[in-house]
Amino acid sequence: MFLNTQKFNSRSILQCRSYSLQVIMATEAGLPLLRQDGDHFPDCPGCLLERRKAASKGPLKKELTFVAIMVLCNALPISSLFPFIYFMVRDFGIAKSETSIGSYAGYIGSALMFGRFLTSTLWGIFADKYGRKVVMMIGTGTIVVFNTIFGFSSNFWLALTSRFLLGLFNGMLGSVRAYASEICRPEHQALGLSMVGTMWGVGLIIGPAIGGYFAQPSEKYPSLFPSGSIFDRFPYALPCLCISAVSFLGLLLSMWLPESIHSSKCISNRTRKIDINGNNISEDKTSRALSESEQNRRPIWKNWGMIAAVSVYCIWGLHDMGYSEIFSLWAVSPNNLGGLGFTTSDVGNVLAVSGAALLVFQLFAFAPLANRFGAINIIRVGTVLTVPLFAVYPVMARLHGVSLWATLISAAVIKNLLSICIVTGSFILINNSVPIYQRGLANGISMSSMSLFKAIAPATAGILFSWSQERITASFLPGMWMVVFILDIFVVITLILTFEPILPKSLLKPFREAIDDPPKQTEKLERSSSFTFN
Repeated sequence: MFLNTQKFNSRSILQCRSYSLQVIMATEAGLPLLRQDGDHFPDCPGCLLERRKAASKGPLKKELTFVAIMVLCNALPISSLFPFIYFMVRDFGIAKSETSIGSYAGYIGSALMFGRFLTSTLWGIFADKYGRKVVMMIGTGTIVVFNTIFGFSSNFWLALTSRFLLGLFNGMLGSVRAYASEICRPEHQALGLSMVGTMWGVGLIIGPAIGGYFAQPSEKYPSLFPSGSIFDRFPYALPCLCISAVSFLGLLLSMWLPESIHSSKCISNRTRKIDINGNNISEDKTSRALSESEQNRRPIWKNWGMIAAVSVYCIWGLHDMGYSEIFSLWAVSPNNLGGLGFTTSDVGNVLAVSGAALLVFQLFAFAPLANRFGAINIIRVGTVLTVPLFAVYPVMARLHGVSLWATLISAAVIKNLLSICIVTGSFILINNSVPIYQRGLANGISMSSMSLFKAIAPATAGILFSWSQERITASFLPGMWMVVFILDIFVVITLILTFEPILPKSLLKPFREAIDDPPKQTEKLERSSSFTFN
């Protein structure tokens, strides 16, 4: 098409050429195509959100608040379980000996993750097609229903089934992570994703506190919950009801979530024509640019960067879930088996304090550190420091009083800080590895893969812990020393996965800055955007 230069001065021509280049670049990167005057495609929630992001001086606070609540709803059913699962399994009477309680507790811990493994990828595909909002609404509703059933479980098999169904129908965590990235401009991405880690930290404070203080209420608060009351017959229902109430609030608030993906009408408009200051670019040229963009979209299973980032996340998840399961079992185990002999309230106190420190770190320290040193270096430092930290745990059983509490809380705090650095760093790498139109799928794949590893972890950790108690007097790596040694193996594997050629350094930047060699990509875009002016 030829444009009449009588309508343009030289500055207008340069602006038009610049904008046409931006249009093609946005198309290549899978970004929304907005008009030059800031207008957006009618009735497209994604374009509306993009416009709000562009107009906002900082991050979108209301949307980040919604993200925080959704993450909290996910974290509470997991973290609240650890203080009382040992006693819950004991009360079911399914374990034939005290040393086998850990194995059955591990099965319950694995059930949720196994259910999540089966469906997380499907939920990611669903979120890319139908939106993040509907997935979050279904997820919070699922927590309300199945977490309540779990609290009123009267036998091992009902508890196991309700946890499995909770994982099967709640696939929103991957969508929440994608959403946290999409509601933030690039300079705020670390903040958005650190919000996910921050609220997970809040969950690590509130969840164990709820589980520790509200489990077995008739024993702790007999004046409020007398013998024979409903919470005496179901001693673990009260903490689950509290968490279901929080999730019900999340379900109500999720109805006001703004959608972040673009409507099908908006996407179809891209294939027709783009209006620039009332002048039409030819349909053929626009379609050709879009066609080239489609050809450059690699299938996600061929994206090595995404696979490498997910691998880091999964191996660490296997380690971290195993640690969480073993820590609580070890803390409440008798002293003669190498444990600390804690009550549910004691465990809740330790986890709550370490979670509070995690919250402060995420709010004030993580984003500046990630922006300064990069996600890969954050992960490496976290893994290197974790290895010697674990050597402290077997020694704690010999301590008493103030020295025990000071050492235990310090170790738990440091472990949580290092872990959240690695987890949040992995989130950044995963979101940087794909364009926006694949983030739901990528996060679904990562959640599905991680859930498989986390499903393996509690059951395996429970068996490992039971085995370690049976060999408490062994000459080689007795008791907890064997547990620590095996957990450290997975820490070292995570560290190895962060180096090239396994993990590309290009993941330090968002996908659109790393999908191609920059000079060649620029030349290609300039050729695609060239026009003849008379």
